Amino acid sequence: MKHIVCTVINDLSTDQRMHRIADTLVLAGYRVTLIGRQLPDSRPLHPQNFRQVRLCCFFHKGFLFYAEYNIRLWFWLLFHSFDIVNAVDLDTIAPGWLAARMKGKKIAYDAHEWFPYCPEIVVRPRVQAFWKRIEAFFVPRVDAAYTVSRSIASALEQTYGISFGLVRNMPVERTVREQEKGRYILYQGALNVGRGLEELLEAMQHLDFQLYIAGKGDIKEQLKILITKNNIKNKIFMLGQLSPEALREVTDKAWLGVNLLQNLGLNYYYSLANKFFDYVQSGVPQITMAFPEYQVMNREYEVALLIPDLSVETIVAAIKRMADDPELYKTLSANCALASKEWSWSKEQEKLLEIYDRLAR
Repeated sequence: MKHIVCTVINDLSTDQRMHRIADTLVLAGYRVTLIGRQLPDSRPLHPQNFRQVRLCCFFHKGFLFYAEYNIRLWFWLLFHSFDIVNAVDLDTIAPGWLAARMKGKKIAYDAHEWFPYCPEIVVRPRVQAFWKRIEAFFVPRVDAAYTVSRSIASALEQTYGISFGLVRNMPVERTVREQEKGRYILYQGALNVGRGLEELLEAMQHLDFQLYIAGKGDIKEQLKILITKNNIKNKIFMLGQLSPEALREVTDKAWLGVNLLQNLGLNYYYSLANKFFDYVQSGVPQITMAFPEYQVMNREYEVALLIPDLSVETIVAAIKRMADDPELYKTLSANCALASKEWSWSKEQEKLLEIYDRLAR
């Protein structure tokens, strides 16, 4: 039985993409270990079909954290057996590649995002130059590579001259029972710069809805200040980071989902977020940016109202249009039901298994 070690830099507890990948590989006959890190506020892990390992670090941010985690991960890989390393994003590729080459094993690169073009990196030229060098050295030397959107795959193929597979962030298909929708708008995901949260909170002053925010991130405290400043405490509910099960329950009952992004770099511009598919699977119409990937998906099944910018006026107008046009809302909701049968992990996982079956030969 081939052993695949998947390496990430989060704490594993809410990484639904990696849980789906690991489950799929186990069901296909592989032995899987998923490695992440222990955070001060990490929740206990639930038992899974695969092994879960958390590495403890003294540092939790900045260069020292990345250096320490990579060293600890390299030592773990060095002293444990495996057949294939699945390095997720650039922040785990170096130890994975080095350990695989030292042991004569295979390495697959899973780009969850175009790392050097993340918003927090593009504004720091020296940091971006460092990650570009990491990418330029390691990515052309992996045995297989795949990513989450056609746009990122195409850009990386053109840059490095290697083939990138496409394994999108589609959820497991499920049956959502008919139920009355709550009168709330839902944002799920990281609370980071460029996610349109500041503009959304300002827009809420002009809307007769509640807003549920499910997630955690760097700008959580700034958002709380903005909520108080705009006098909208009675409309906003900060749910924190929910378990996947609790998040699905909240999503199922939402009236509208939002997937807002500022064009702060190619990573955001080329993105195809988990939440886009999660809303669809729950039968929830959404407001989404008119970025390339969302335009492509919306032409296949119109499930979202696409907006061209993040101005408060644009957001308010889009949400009011959804509220004032019941036929539009009904059409988008019905299209979600159709799309959920096609945009599901049962179809996407076939691409994943093709990649690892080739590596395992």
